[in-house]
Amino acid sequence: MSMPAAARVLSADWAARGTRRYGDPDLFFPITSSGPALLQIAQAKAVCARCPVRIDCLGYALETGQDAGVWGGTTAEERREIRPPAHPMSSAASRGQDEFPA
Repeated sequence: MSMPAAARVLSADWAARGTRRYGDPDLFFPITSSGPALLQIAQAKAVCARCPVRIDCLGYALETGQDAGVWGGTTAEERREIRPPAHPMSSAASRGQDEFPA
């Protein structure tokens, strides 16, 4: 059974069980997403594929808006594609605007 997303964010102890902790942390943060970095990304994803906390890692990255690196076997670009869009009501409220125009 998977932990609820909010609990994952608050309790990142899953990271201590991750396969990533045994390797080079730079592997998961390529400088670019093209050229030679594609091999680095593939290597990071291979580590993620055998990691017991891959789903928790991906959930954490999505919940906290991680916009760099390989998390849970996904690149920043891939996470942007699967991240749900912000709720229109909350974005208006965050800009200090009324939710409904007068």
